[in-house]
Amino acid sequence: MKKIVREEINNSELWFNWLTRKLNSYEAFKDFALGQDPEDVAEKFIEVNSLGISDIFDRFDEEDKDTLDQFQKLTECEWHVFRILKKQLEFRNNVTFVDFKKSKKVKK
Repeated sequence: MKKIVREEINNSELWFNWLTRKLNSYEAFKDFALGQDPEDVAEKFIEVNSLGISDIFDRFDEEDKDTLDQFQKLTECEWHVFRILKKQLEFRNNVTFVDFKKSKKVKK
């Protein structure tokens, strides 16, 4: 995604940087190892970071809502890309290649 350079301070970028930093430091794989599904892990993340999220929401404006909407679309797109790649990999692993040169019988 291309970043638009602006002269003024981009508040959307500030909350997004905070959120990204928190998500990257959150150890979701520990929760996955305990058998939690992604939705439960997300809800736990929200609970753990509820004060910071509340502070962000207090300053949210229409531009921030638009930015959040665009990031959600981007994330959904990434999810679909990963799903497609996984299906292609599964298909590729299920394909059996036959070497017809080895299977030819020699006539005598």
